[in-house]
Amino acid sequence: MGCSSCANNKTGTPNGCGNKGHCQTGGCNKLNTYDWINTLELDDPTEFNIVEVSFKKGARKSFFLKNPAVRVLTGDLVVVESDSGYDVGQISLSGELVRLQIRKKKFPEDRIIHKIIRKANHRDLEKLEEARSLEHKTLVKSRVIARTLGLAMKIGDIEYQGDKRKATFYYTAEGRVDFRELVRSYAKEFRVKIEMRQIGSRQESARIGGVGACGRELCCSTWLSNFTSVTTSAARYQNIAINQTKLSGQCGRLKCCLNYELDMYMEALDGFPKNLEYLELEHGRAYRVKTDIFKSQMYFALPGENNQRGPIVAISKERVWEVKEMNKKGKKPLVLKSEESFAQDDKKEAQENMEFADVTGQIELPPEKRKKRRGKTRPNNRRRGNNRSSNNRNNNSKKSDNK
Repeated sequence: MGCSSCANNKTGTPNGCGNKGHCQTGGCNKLNTYDWINTLELDDPTEFNIVEVSFKKGARKSFFLKNPAVRVLTGDLVVVESDSGYDVGQISLSGELVRLQIRKKKFPEDRIIHKIIRKANHRDLEKLEEARSLEHKTLVKSRVIARTLGLAMKIGDIEYQGDKRKATFYYTAEGRVDFRELVRSYAKEFRVKIEMRQIGSRQESARIGGVGACGRELCCSTWLSNFTSVTTSAARYQNIAINQTKLSGQCGRLKCCLNYELDMYMEALDGFPKNLEYLELEHGRAYRVKTDIFKSQMYFALPGENNQRGPIVAISKERVWEVKEMNKKGKKPLVLKSEESFAQDDKKEAQENMEFADVTGQIELPPEKRKKRRGKTRPNNRRRGNNRSSNNRNNNSKKSDNK
């Protein structure tokens, strides 16, 4: 994966930055926001003095006060204050868009107390790279320590501060975990200030990232910031089979994309009768099998002989409404679908088959699948070996008798 800033080789294909689409230039950054006001290059005398800074390539974002003595723009790497020491991040938004972002996240401006110290120099960036190189080793060791202590938790991600004085451990757990002994072990092993922060399974997948079943990067790691609850009813409205392995994402929960088209399905279902299980006919009941939203049809199983289900018939929703109104008045139609509608369906099927017809007008049938002939059963080698050994024994015994 490569962005516009990645160099191309002689073949014309992008080399890629090696960061799986999360490069430092911001072209393919996690949860990246486009500062379109900054691209206009307009001077604002009453500029908003708060900026949004992203850390660890967009995995975490926070707001900081802008120092009037330091001139910084969107995309600059800056050194900011923290509770213990300093940190290095990249400005993702500035100006009036930050005001809108604060309102969206409902972040009170009174809580913004830390400031931007200065622009980051080469030594700050080198120290930041050293901190990022320690995260994987620390993650492996921290999981081993948590397992030895027998804690029911999973360390998902670790983030070192820019000055390497503090490390934040993001973990997931089903309930509350007493990690006081764990923090002592971590502080003794890694020699840094430890902060434990519990997150959900969806937040964990958003921080780690990955590729979904659709072939694209996860929505939660690229653009989705608000997690809404997803239930199995969303799959039922869309006539999707309730298969837990196919409906669940990498976080183990139901996929967030099940809610994307749910509103359109709900609007389409408004034109169909609700809570309709069967229709009354003169010779029995026709039970509903399924509803096809795209074709605006409903499938019913006609009553058969000896209380068995008969053939399945597709009926338009207008005809279903008509039969339902007749049942309310106490009337029962003789047939659910007329012969004219059957003839129209046959014409549609013939037209669909003609699309696959040859130039001569003859319909080409698909080749028949021939069954493979089963070969003759071969005698078992073991039996042959046993027979040979028994024959050899008999011959040897006869030779000994003749001697």
